[in-house]
Amino acid sequence: MAQVTVTIDGKAYRMACEEGQEQHLTDLADQFDRYVGHLKGQFGEIGDLRITVMAGIMIMDELSELTRKVGALEGEVQSLKSNRAGAVENQSRSDELIVSALSELSSRLEGLTAKLNGRAPAN
Repeated sequence: MAQVTVTIDGKAYRMACEEGQEQHLTDLADQFDRYVGHLKGQFGEIGDLRITVMAGIMIMDELSELTRKVGALEGEVQSLKSNRAGAVENQSRSDELIVSALSELSSRLEGLTAKLNGRAPAN
């Protein structure tokens, strides 16, 4: 386990993390420190625990909103996939109808050509 010292609200905290995750942990602590600093700027010195709880609640609120948005986007993706599958199926049916129509048209043209040339159509 790696060890990292992070600073939140001017206080150093020694944290453990997996090897290679040190920078990520430091970045997370910096972000959290910005929340704490923002709240202290708004409310002043109202107690470390209270500020920490408020910062945690703000983060959870943002997480909740992002989770809701991700859920909505996943629903849209599923809908698009479903619509795409339906469109592919419709395109396949259309292709089959076009092939059938072209085949019928080709047969008619062969028949007309045979008539024009004075011979019976081949079957």
